[in-house]
Amino acid sequence: MRPLKDAAVFPYQHLFSNVMLPDDAQIDDFVIIGRPPQGARDGEFETRIGFGCVIRSHTVIYAGNHIGVRFQTGHGAMIREHNAIGDDVSIGTQSIIEHHVSIGRGVRLHSRVFVPEYTVLDDGCWLGPGVTLTNARYPRSPNAKQNLKGPIVESGAIIGAGAVVLPGVRIGSQALVGAGAS
Repeated sequence: MRPLKDAAVFPYQHLFSNVMLPDDAQIDDFVIIGRPPQGARDGEFETRIGFGCVIRSHTVIYAGNHIGVRFQTGHGAMIREHNAIGDDVSIGTQSIIEHHVSIGRGVRLHSRVFVPEYTVLDDGCWLGPGVTLTNARYPRSPNAKQNLKGPIVESGAIIGAGAVVLPGVRIGSQALVGAGAS
């Protein structure tokens, strides 16, 4: 693992300081890795991605993420800061992972999945296309930000396409949530 920031090798990418990528990283054009969150300096937080990663075009990965081996994204994925993401994780096209999320090993997020702050996705869970997880029970209340509580999706659970999971809900191990459920 070495810091990688070579404009001659990656002419259409922006790799901020303190980004650690493996030598075998496959990174498409128009990718941003290590973008500091608002109020932070370039290089303030280490961003580390394990070997065998495939990061497709127009993906943005903020600083402070620690991502395991064989990670891959679809096109246009957005991953905010300070997440812990395990090995063999796939984040689909146009999916959004907010900050302070924990994603276990072997998790599959299909296209257009939204995962809000403080969500926990345990090993081997699968979220179908267009799944929306939420974390604000009363989003317009003055204390909404202080009371965010993401869902917990336990190991091996499957959430079908277009389902909506409300704040703080726990989906049990090996559970199946049907498509379109809310």
